[in-house]
Amino acid sequence: MELNSLKQPPFNTTLMGVIKGVLDYYGIEASNALTYGGTGHAFLINIHEELCPSGPYCWKYEGFYKLLRNLGLEMTDLGFFHPGNSPEERERVERTVRDYLDQGLACSLLNDENQLIYGYDDTHLLTARPWPMNPDFPPATLTLGSWQELGKAIHITFFVFRKLPKQDDLTIAQDGLRYAMDLFRTPENYSREHYGIGLRAYENWIKAAPEHGASHGNWWNATVWSECRAMAADYFSEIAQKWPGKAAGPALELSAAYRKISDLLSQVSRKDMAVEEKVRILQELQKQEASAVQKIGEFSHLLDSLHPEA
Repeated sequence: MELNSLKQPPFNTTLMGVIKGVLDYYGIEASNALTYGGTGHAFLINIHEELCPSGPYCWKYEGFYKLLRNLGLEMTDLGFFHPGNSPEERERVERTVRDYLDQGLACSLLNDENQLIYGYDDTHLLTARPWPMNPDFPPATLTLGSWQELGKAIHITFFVFRKLPKQDDLTIAQDGLRYAMDLFRTPENYSREHYGIGLRAYENWIKAAPEHGASHGNWWNATVWSECRAMAADYFSEIAQKWPGKAAGPALELSAAYRKISDLLSQVSRKDMAVEEKVRILQELQKQEASAVQKIGEFSHLLDSLHPEA
C-alpha cells in the first residue's frame, strides 16, 4: 500500500522536509517559511564540539513538538531502536507503523536523515528520498525484520503524525519568536552534552574550526543552518505582508538581517576557506545573531500589542 499524495520536499533540513510533506498531505496550509518560522526551527543552530555533521539532529525536541501543534500537527515518537533490540521489538514497531499507514496516518523515521514512510509491501517499508540529486542516499526501503539497508549504523527512531486544529497566525508567530529567543537565552534547556545551541554554537564552531573547518561536518552544518536562516528571512517578509502596519518596518529589518546571516553561513560552508577567514566570519556571525535575537525581543513586544486581548 502507498499514500500516494505523501511527498517529501528536497530541503537540506530533512526534518522540515518531513514536516512540510505531512502538512501538505493533511491539507494544512503553511508556506515553507511558516513551516520553519512557526516551529522555531528557522532560528535553531546546534554545533558539536568537534563540528561533526550530527548538529542538525541531536538536540532536545520537546519545544519543537509543542510549536508544531500550533501548526496543526502532533508528532509522536514511537521509540528508538539500535542493534541490541530483539526481533520481536522490531516486528512490533513495524506492525505499528503499517497499522498507522493503513489508517491513512503519515509516518517517518530518523536514521542519519529524516524520511517520510509513504507505504509498504510484503517485505519492506517504503521511504522517501529527500534529494533527487542524490539517488543513492538515504535508502529508499527498510527491509522488514533485518533493516539491512542500515548496515551496522542502526540508531533509528520512528514517528507518527496526527492532524490537530491549527492556531491563529498571531499565536503561531508569538510562540515561535519566544522560542527563538529562548534558544539563545537558555540554550542548556535544548542542547545535549557536547553540543552548543545559540551563541554557544558559534563558540564551539570557532574552537573547532582550526582542526575541523575543512570537514564534511563544517560543510553540512553551514548548509543546513544557512537554509534555516534563509527561511527566517522569508518568514519575516511574510509577517510584514500579514501585518502591514507598524509591524512591517521592523519585520523587514529582521528579514534583511537574517538574509545576511544566511549568506555568511553559506560562505562558511566552503572547505577551501582559510581558517583565519572562517573564524573571522564566525565571530561576525555570532555578533549578528545576538543583535538579531535582541531585535526579535523588541519585535515580539510589538506583536503582543496587536493581540485582541492586549
